[in-house]
Amino acid sequence: MRDTAPLHHFYIAEEQSIYLLKHDDAQKLKQWLRLCEKQLTRLGYRQIRFVGKGVYGFVFAGRHPREGEQVFKFSRITLPVHLQARLEEEAWMLNQVSHPNIPRLIRYQQLKLQGIMVMSLAPGRDLAQLALRCGPLPLPWLAAISRQLAELLRYLRQDLPRPIVHGDIKPSNLVFDPLSHKLSLIDWGSAVFAQQDDQGEPIAATGLGVGGEPLHSNARMGDLYFIGADQLTGRPSSPRFDEQGVAGTLYALASGLPSRFGHTVLPAASLGLPKPFADTLDAMLSDDPRVQRQGGDQFIRRLTQGPAWQPPAQPEPPLSPTLPVWVHQFGQGIDTVAYSSRKSFLQQHQGEAALPSGDIQIDRYYRDYLVGMGDVEKAFVTAVGRLGEFPILGGLALHWHGGGVAIDSSLNLFDPTLRAPFTHAVNTLVKLAQSIPHLGLFKACFFNARDTLHFERDSAQHPFLPVPEQRIRFDLSDVPELEDQSRLHSYFEDGRDPDENLTLPEGIMTALGELNAIHHTGCIIFEVLPTHMKLHSYLRLLDPERQGEFSNCLERILAQVPQIRDQGISGFMKLPYKNTRHFVHRERHPVNYQMPPRQTLGETRA
Repeated sequence: MRDTAPLHHFYIAEEQSIYLLKHDDAQKLKQWLRLCEKQLTRLGYRQIRFVGKGVYGFVFAGRHPREGEQVFKFSRITLPVHLQARLEEEAWMLNQVSHPNIPRLIRYQQLKLQGIMVMSLAPGRDLAQLALRCGPLPLPWLAAISRQLAELLRYLRQDLPRPIVHGDIKPSNLVFDPLSHKLSLIDWGSAVFAQQDDQGEPIAATGLGVGGEPLHSNARMGDLYFIGADQLTGRPSSPRFDEQGVAGTLYALASGLPSRFGHTVLPAASLGLPKPFADTLDAMLSDDPRVQRQGGDQFIRRLTQGPAWQPPAQPEPPLSPTLPVWVHQFGQGIDTVAYSSRKSFLQQHQGEAALPSGDIQIDRYYRDYLVGMGDVEKAFVTAVGRLGEFPILGGLALHWHGGGVAIDSSLNLFDPTLRAPFTHAVNTLVKLAQSIPHLGLFKACFFNARDTLHFERDSAQHPFLPVPEQRIRFDLSDVPELEDQSRLHSYFEDGRDPDENLTLPEGIMTALGELNAIHHTGCIIFEVLPTHMKLHSYLRLLDPERQGEFSNCLERILAQVPQIRDQGISGFMKLPYKNTRHFVHRERHPVNYQMPPRQTLGETRA
């Protein structure tokens, strides 16, 4: 059941910054987190830290004086009872497995309405976070990760009384220790007993297919960024599901992308990997089920028989960004949010993806906005989202024309230690943009959630009222950064965005027009919900002599907030100036194997 409301958030509700929550919701979340910490303290744990959150719960870690470090998963008490019960089911499934790469269940307990699952702590960091700091992972890491994943796949299908499907293998559910190269598979909330074996035959212990009845899937929805088509469309659960999760995960870790979608135009064979590994990965990601199965069998067989590949003798040379990137020293805390507009042209209207009817989990958690896009378009949109995972401010404007794509950009990175992975993320985004065949426009801007202004009202019939201390903040350039008028970028040059549905009062539009005539860069975005409004902005004035005029325009915009009657989203972006880069169209990027040939997948040196 997809969210069919006319207004869609441009970020995922369960993943948004606390700075984007309503004040009351933010306070409740903070209070709830403090309550979890107090409960753990009373139980004797110390060095308690918040690890992360998912759709069903929150995760903490703490050290017990006798039992060492442990992990605690709390269910969200706001969930319906049948969804809260998922945590106990997860604990039961975790208790069915025993493997060095799977942290063990210690206990499950119920404290009043609160379910808590206690597990051993996996050493290291999750691979989604490591990949963000590294870009494509080093080959020695990929070798160790691939071998252990192959062993896990074999264990889950061959070494248990009944095969188990994890159902949600992805980088954030894999914890890796760079020192020991130890990998751990966590988060068993989507795990089920397999209904079919790896050959597609029903498993007798499940009692399926009796009397010729149709086989109803028991599969749970994994992350759409990594699962394969069979799991997405609700086929009976099979060990092949996890092969697809592994294939999507390894592709993401090797490419630096946050999803599997780019493999049609940036195949594994183009990523500089050893040829046998790249070819096996491309086979596992193939649209042909027969080729998929052959690739999965080859992956498990080769990687569980011996060492993988030796790392290259020379490190790769540093990358140069294909778009300008401005790197700044550490400054204020930045909690980046990416807002994109004019993306309807990316939707190819392929028909709605068929989602399993019994397990859609929670509205908006799975990425509804990708429905109707082809894989390359999905890859491009998720690559824009990857840029937003870095501490950056700025924006992008892309214009696809007959010969390729023209890109204007303003990308400001506020962490010098992330220069290399951010450069790779920018270059990958450009490669994906080159492969989009449609003509059209796309814009994205990156703002700091901490600068968001919040306004609340009792009902849609009341106005939003700013409080006296609220200001739309902006940065000021030390010296004028003036440009030829013909190179300036305008708020309004592309006309009204057909994807945005908020009509702003005339007074705000007039002030925006005057603001547009002052040389600056940044964005201003209005997001209006029935009882909550957010005003997001990132603004940098490039003409210090006009600071008074600039401030006056912003004050007038804020004063006009009570006049907003409509609901929806409307955004405006201005780049500092046009510095267009042109890139030719490329349907598929060329083969680029690791050269010269070295010890590779399943081979050993003489």
